[in-house]
Amino acid sequence: MRRSWSTLFWSLAIRQRRRLRESEAAFILLAILAGVAAGLITNLLQLMAHGIQELLYGVSINRLSALGEIRHPWRLLGLPLGGLALVLLRRRQRPLIDVVEANALHGGRIPMADNLVIAGQTVLSNGAGASVGLEAAYAQMGGGVASLLGQWLKLRRNDLRTLVGAGAGAGVGAAFGAPLAGAFYAFEIVIGHYTPAAIAPVVAAALSAAFVTRALGVEPWLIATTADRILGTADYLLYALLGLLCAGLGILIMRMVTFAELRVQGWTWPGRWRPVIGGLLLMPLAWATPQTLSAGHGALHLNLILLPDWTVLLMILCLKIAASVISLSFGFRGGLFFASLFLGSLAGQIFAQLVDLIGIGWSLDPNDAALVGMAALSVAIVGGPMTLGLLMLETTHDFQLMGVVLTASLLSSAVTREMFGYSFSTWRLHLRGSTIRSPRDIGWVMNLTAGRMMRRDWVSVPDTMSVGQFRALVPLGSASKAIMIDGAGGYRGIVPTAAVYRPELAEDAPIAPLASLADIALRADADIRAILPLFDKAAADELAVVDESGLVLGVLTEKHSRRRYFEEIESSQRALFGEG
Repeated sequence: MRRSWSTLFWSLAIRQRRRLRESEAAFILLAILAGVAAGLITNLLQLMAHGIQELLYGVSINRLSALGEIRHPWRLLGLPLGGLALVLLRRRQRPLIDVVEANALHGGRIPMADNLVIAGQTVLSNGAGASVGLEAAYAQMGGGVASLLGQWLKLRRNDLRTLVGAGAGAGVGAAFGAPLAGAFYAFEIVIGHYTPAAIAPVVAAALSAAFVTRALGVEPWLIATTADRILGTADYLLYALLGLLCAGLGILIMRMVTFAELRVQGWTWPGRWRPVIGGLLLMPLAWATPQTLSAGHGALHLNLILLPDWTVLLMILCLKIAASVISLSFGFRGGLFFASLFLGSLAGQIFAQLVDLIGIGWSLDPNDAALVGMAALSVAIVGGPMTLGLLMLETTHDFQLMGVVLTASLLSSAVTREMFGYSFSTWRLHLRGSTIRSPRDIGWVMNLTAGRMMRRDWVSVPDTMSVGQFRALVPLGSASKAIMIDGAGGYRGIVPTAAVYRPELAEDAPIAPLASLADIALRADADIRAILPLFDKAAADELAVVDESGLVLGVLTEKHSRRRYFEEIESSQRALFGEG
């Protein structure tokens, strides 16, 4: 009886999996489930980080960076203590897979252990006061839970990527109470393109996550703006200039983080204790101004209200950049998205005040400039101009400002792509040796390897064989070519069958001089980007596949390689339009 109930359960589960894979409505419901989970987890992570801040610094929720001063300097020991906790909890292992890498290379598959480690380290880093944002944890856990659901249901590759993007975007949207920004975060940052088939599930997930946040009584992220402004051509030109300046600042920050990280990793004496050293270095910065602590949400709102002088803002900007560089290069975990919003607001306010000081006949509202700077700098560092444009719209409810926000954001994005070519997340993956330049799916390209596509029924002949022996072993018409190997099985070239059957050749003549392509072969791990150019270079229609020691594993033809390549391209195009 127990066996029959078990069989019935699994048969029902298999039918439900098939229904979810085949029904668009069922997939949307699955995305809503992932969005609800992402919303709950995002709010839980926020509470955990703020709980750590309250424990270490004795402040109320969401106010750490808005402190006027640190009254008890000993509380700043929370920074190195947070670094110490990271050291004690860290184990040397393979690089962790984040949502962008998972969608670009692994078809949306993320080990749950990686999600928990990234989220835990991010919450601990932010809670200790390091200048990093929680968005890495929100996106990772939202996308990770979605990946877990999709893998259990055995979703197709493109569906799993869409679900992971929906979960990650839902997590970010829940953090701001901005579902449209969360949806476009999924499209621009995690999935890599807009597809008709993905719109409904991604938006549904983001909306459900935002509803969860509201149901929990969490206030959305709102910023008050000027209602009676009139924006003219001069305003657009000035804000365009601000967008260009923010692009340069964003590239500078990313370069500084990379430079510092490489230098710190080259040091041998601190070893695994780098986060502790980083925490100690952050202490004087936090003592100078608490606005360097954490992501800076409280400080952002404080500066928009108080409107400090540009010299004070410039000092805070420099110290905050230094804090972010130290935090990331010394091993604290987190992202630059939330920190870039604060840095952009500082840059915008400084720009507005300097325009007034120069006296060119135009003036800018500091709060408006702060919002434009937030979007422009975040686009330079994170990417996603529509994501930031919609975030500003949903947090201000100000449609009139959106024109200049999008102008500055698009210019910042274009300049960053032209001069740098990466967002912060893809840049860090590039430094690890990855070829990722965007979250667009290139995993299928890397899966098209010579080892996967090769034919194993190849004909081999020893390099000591004579023409007569070859003719006896390989009758004319049985195989067009044979792979010549040495006594150890190593590759020595390819012998065309027709060449051995030339009538002028003596029976006892060796076949070795007839072999070609002796120094050209494919490695088993070579992907299609290396395979096709090698066929063109060698002007060959068939190449041997060898392992690291040169032993022959199989044979790959150019015709089969190109056919598989075009099949995958066609499959990607169908997936792009939701046709399969």
